[in-house]
Amino acid sequence: MNATAEYDVIIIGSGPGGYVAGIRAAQLGLRACVIEKDKPGGICLNVGCIPTKSLIHQAGIFLSRSELERMGVAVDTGGFDYHRVYEKSRKAADMLSMGVQYLLKKNNVPLIHAAARIVSPRAVSLDDGSRIEGKNIIIATGSRPLEIPGFPFDEDRVLTSTGALFLQELPRRLIILGAGAVGCEFAYIMNAFGVEVCLVEMMNHILPREDDETVAVLERSFRRKGISALTGTRAHSLEKSGGTLSVSLENTEGNKKTVETDKVLVVAGRTPNTDGIGLEDIGIDTVKGFIPVGDYYLTAADGVFAIGDVVSTPLLAHVASREAEITVEYIAGLHPEPALDPLTIPSAVYTEPQIGSFGMTESDAQRNGVAFRKAVFPYKGSGKAVAIERTDGFVKVLYNPETKDILGAHIVGHNATELIHELLLARASGLKSGDITSMIHAHPTLSEMVLDVMRAVEGRSINV
Repeated sequence: MNATAEYDVIIIGSGPGGYVAGIRAAQLGLRACVIEKDKPGGICLNVGCIPTKSLIHQAGIFLSRSELERMGVAVDTGGFDYHRVYEKSRKAADMLSMGVQYLLKKNNVPLIHAAARIVSPRAVSLDDGSRIEGKNIIIATGSRPLEIPGFPFDEDRVLTSTGALFLQELPRRLIILGAGAVGCEFAYIMNAFGVEVCLVEMMNHILPREDDETVAVLERSFRRKGISALTGTRAHSLEKSGGTLSVSLENTEGNKKTVETDKVLVVAGRTPNTDGIGLEDIGIDTVKGFIPVGDYYLTAADGVFAIGDVVSTPLLAHVASREAEITVEYIAGLHPEPALDPLTIPSAVYTEPQIGSFGMTESDAQRNGVAFRKAVFPYKGSGKAVAIERTDGFVKVLYNPETKDILGAHIVGHNATELIHELLLARASGLKSGDITSMIHAHPTLSEMVLDVMRAVEGRSINV
């Protein structure tokens, strides 16, 4: 592309923030283009959410052989080939990446394959020497794995999440540094396929941002599966000796140990892709790599916006997508809410049992002096959960004792990532417990647990 083009919105990056921004802009009558130097769909579709969930799905199928064995079916896993698992995950990612291209084309949004650099608040240059001009620019360049001292990535022995997704043969042993959502999901996947897994987490429990009681259920499940979790522990150094890696660890009490492994997966965080895109040329300073933004995700440069992983909101695909809609609607002259309410952002962890949550945890409420009560309903009280043999977990709601407003909800158990949204809808819409308890829920369903936990809020539990 050598000719100068005029757009209402130039979007840099085609991940869940960038491509949604392009489509929403087109819907609102704005002329937009999306610039992407890699595969359409960004990290999420290509080397993140989607291929990971494919692996998790296949891990669940593989684990279900034990249920067949309880029925007297002999299952021979001698022909198991992990390469076929890998291929299915890539097929899912490729299909959705092509889907992004289709959606952009359908909405008449040009997808320009190039690396972009911002040269002014109204123009970007491409690596082919051409220049594109527009009235607004949206930065949606995403993030990359964070490297920690002593563990340089080589994608052979020391892996990023991307390297782990591209494994075509499984190691015998794996140490995972970082027990956030990504670390826990890979622990579940690898353990399901027979890998000896050790999780290492600096904080005092895995998934440190989740509710303590919720996480305790997953920790017990991990122990039953044979996943070792070393919490309150820091990895200091790595030594290579032949085919073995030795990782030096130290816990908060000063106790040291060395653990041997075949590969190390480092998922201790991510860093925003804000270097090399010209921010310094338009007066935008970053804070720890993140771009400061105000209302509607506007940066210090007029007409330049930043969304998704490059700003210091939760690094989640669904956050980037909603930020994209808010930004584009503002550019189009609409009046959306100026930013996301952090208490209505759902979190999802796709282990088994799953975890779905939003809003305050008990620790958050106590730390901030917020008065609350909690209502809990166990999975074992659900007829559907008993029928499908998925009784591990509970639904918990924190609420204001006077107004009954929902302050937060935390579900751990089968399909928790789906169940959380009825409670989130209630919270976002200002519904009270009575609005849910007066609504008939089909029987038997897992969603009845939402009905039952809200009955508990009203002090009239029936099924527990």
